[in-house]
Amino acid sequence: MQTKSETSIELAKPPRAWQRMLSGRRLDLLDPSPLDIEIGDIAHGLARVARWNGQTKGAHAFSVAQHSILVEVITTALKAQLSPKFRLGALLHDAPEYVIGDLISPFKAAMGVSYKAFEERIQRAVHIRFGLAPSLPASVTQVIKKADKIAAYHEAIQLAGFSVADARQYFGDPSSLDVKLPGSLNRLEPMETAAAQAAYLARFAELEREMASVGADVR
Repeated sequence: MQTKSETSIELAKPPRAWQRMLSGRRLDLLDPSPLDIEIGDIAHGLARVARWNGQTKGAHAFSVAQHSILVEVITTALKAQLSPKFRLGALLHDAPEYVIGDLISPFKAAMGVSYKAFEERIQRAVHIRFGLAPSLPASVTQVIKKADKIAAYHEAIQLAGFSVADARQYFGDPSSLDVKLPGSLNRLEPMETAAAQAAYLARFAELEREMASVGADVR
């Protein structure tokens, strides 16, 4: 039986605000350090986080890892001359979800500014860890957001049961853009977890090599 003193000590302890990663890192979610972020942990987590709360067609969930690869491909199609460092930013645009999950947009809206600030702290730490500026230029962020909406449109009608009319209402109409988008957008197939994780890591490695070859520096 606990004494009054022991109970008081337990009550005084702050709630745990860190997560142990499989790499052995311990990430403080309230004050994330770039030193505690590893791409292997991000890929592992994102490959296991389902888009659309898992309400998608197919034998496997459509993961945030696969979505992130798709957004990077679309970003490149929208702005062909974008440097590798900013394409890496597109690949990492949902990286915080490896620890906080993928909340659907209506829930994010309900949670308000506090959730956004929490997400942004982790995003800044991710950027710094991989050689990017804490915040990307507004012009680049706009392109990535546009690519994100295009990806969401195609995922919605092919996988998440949206009508074309609903998808256009919430995500816009990609056919109105004067841009040649990759044909693979029309043939989305959810990947098995290990394949999505491997594909994410492979694309990250390719972009890092490209950054190294041009001496990328965003500062």
